[in-house]
Amino acid sequence: MADKSGFLLRIITPDRVFYENRADMVEFNTTEGEIGVLPGHIPMTVIVKPGILYIHETEEEKKAALHAGFAEILPEGVTILAEVIEWPGEIDENRAKSAMERAEQRLQGKTADTDVARAETALQRAIARIQVLKNG
Repeated sequence: MADKSGFLLRIITPDRVFYENRADMVEFNTTEGEIGVLPGHIPMTVIVKPGILYIHETEEEKKAALHAGFAEILPEGVTILAEVIEWPGEIDENRAKSAMERAEQRLQGKTADTDVARAETALQRAIARIQVLKNG
């Protein structure tokens, strides 16, 4: 049975502590697929993939655009070391749409010199930003 008091969730970027509070559940994308973490989760380390991060607190759900990083999951808490993460209010919608269009154009008009992995990652990041704004 899950601990009703939740667990400590810490999200740290190179320039700030983005979030540090108790959460009942956290969901995010990894290179192995989507993951949902509840209190008492088995220990593991995962690589974060761009997407929406959902933080479930007792009274509300928070969303952020999470771009890349690593997560350490322990029974008593989760620490995410994020390259970049943004709350909906920190995202410039026009910039995100422009980034999505540029990434799509690179992928559609790819040549032998196109870095496909980089373009796909840029597209995933832009989509995450736009989705957080629409659903945030």
